[in-house]
Amino acid sequence: MIHIKSAEEIEKMRDACKVVRDTLLFVGDRIKAGMTTKEVDDLVYRYITSCGAIPSELGYEGYPASSCVSVNDVVVHGIPSDDKIIMDGDIVSVDITAEKNGYNGDAARTFLIGNVSEEKRKLVKVTEECFFKALEGLQDGTPLYDIGYAVQTHAESHGYGVVKALTGHGIGRDMHEDPAVPNFGRKGTGVRLKAGMTICIEPMITLGTWKVWQDAKDGWTVRTNDGKPAAHYENTVLITKTGTEILTL
Repeated sequence: MIHIKSAEEIEKMRDACKVVRDTLLFVGDRIKAGMTTKEVDDLVYRYITSCGAIPSELGYEGYPASSCVSVNDVVVHGIPSDDKIIMDGDIVSVDITAEKNGYNGDAARTFLIGNVSEEKRKLVKVTEECFFKALEGLQDGTPLYDIGYAVQTHAESHGYGVVKALTGHGIGRDMHEDPAVPNFGRKGTGVRLKAGMTICIEPMITLGTWKVWQDAKDGWTVRTNDGKPAAHYENTVLITKTGTEILTL
């Protein structure tokens, strides 16, 4: 069931989303080659808790960390590890969710580490562009799949793959609420968005195939089938009568 947020609930979500935004800025200023992905996760935990918030991902369905730190061909859900060292030229997606006063905010960024190839840089840039393309014309009454249509059209115009097995989602008291928000779809279809809805729009775009697989060893890590890199860009978005408000920017 889709939950329309009250003005009071939206204010609480703004607080949680500010924590998420500031945490990603904090991490972005410090992430570098030579760090382990566990060290990145430690930064996330330290900053979120210093804000009086809770890292929602920690313990979620058994997930063992405060963030997802996904390197190169890992699309999402990379489990931070002392054994995974970030290298010069990597792209690293950091996806975090924070809960404050009973409400959640969620966002992801893909960071460029050192001397990143032009091919990877363009992938990260276009993935971010996909998010903003999805916002164009979005408001109360817009069909849901207009979001996916915009993401897919922009990504595929650059020859990139659009991950179909994973979606964005509603958010509020729970990290994942209805509706699912795919990154593909037919324009003019799907439920109509309503003012007061809060959703996470999160393009997951690949340099090669859109097909992915989940690592059976840990039950979480999702990688591209062809081993080519993927990028991820996400924000929590409020639907309004006349447009949108990005709560995690």
